Amino acid sequence: MSMTRQAGTSRPVTVLYQGKATSIQAAVSIGDDLWVTLPDLTTSTGWEVKPEGICQDDICILLPDDLMPSLVQEREGETWFNLPGFARFLERPYARDDANNVWSFGAMLEDDRSPIGHPLAPDFTLPDLDGKLHSLSSFRGKKVFLACWASW
Repeated sequence: MSMTRQAGTSRPVTVLYQGKATSIQAAVSIGDDLWVTLPDLTTSTGWEVKPEGICQDDICILLPDDLMPSLVQEREGETWFNLPGFARFLERPYARDDANNVWSFGAMLEDDRSPIGHPLAPDFTLPDLDGKLHSLSSFRGKKVFLACWASW
């Protein structure tokens, strides 16, 4: 489906995301998809398209290569992002009000089916080889690689 501005899309679109309402002037609504420019994506949701994936703060989601064309497209010299398509990938609920041109995106589902799971690991404390205790929370703000192994 080509992404062209259709009659009726010149009105501003309002995006409700994590308790914040953002008016977007240049969004394109096609069927169940809402295409926004990358600056509007970041302004309205905090998500950014980066080489390492779709990122928000310190969370990056790597998308399968075959999914990228349905989420990111170049049109008329600008890059556009399919916000509901991304919500569907994250299994995040969303709804739209056509009469008022409002799209609302719900909270991330907290079950095991979520593609990224819960973004925060529980805090714990373990000893190193010398017996010194280390807590995961003491590394907050830093990248941590945990390797787990069991002998059973």
